[in-house]
Amino acid sequence: MESLEAWKDFGVAMAGVSGALAGLLIVAMSVNIEVVIASKSLPARAGASIATLVLTAIAACLLLVPGVSGQVYGVAVLVGTAIVWLFEANAIRRVVSSASPGAPSRSGVIASGLLPLVAFTIGGVLLAAGLAAGMVGVLVGCILAIASGVLISWVALVEVRR
Repeated sequence: MESLEAWKDFGVAMAGVSGALAGLLIVAMSVNIEVVIASKSLPARAGASIATLVLTAIAACLLLVPGVSGQVYGVAVLVGTAIVWLFEANAIRRVVSSASPGAPSRSGVIASGLLPLVAFTIGGVLLAAGLAAGMVGVLVGCILAIASGVLISWVALVEVRR
């Protein structure tokens, strides 16, 4: 398997972006905390999004560890992803239980949380199996986590006031 050395610049960029976005999400929630807490699903969704962004930051930082092998990195990504799946499962449970009869489908809300974790899981499995292509899964997971984090930040800042 090729070295992870080529991914170091990506790791630096993702560590900075995901850390900053996790902070923004926490601030966004604190600005509208009364409204956020009153929601049945938003606190769990925001918690899962923060956990996914922290996973992104940790995965990015692990890319910067000198000499880390692809297999070790893949296992670390899988362990982190397994923990975040617990947050996401709780968020999905809350979203589904808070949907009122006849309300529009919440599949987009659920997908925005699931897709980054699916990509991280696939990437971690491939890397743990010794396949460098797993880095594409991690890359996709990172990008989807950023997009999902921006979306939930927008909801916590603006949409809760509509």
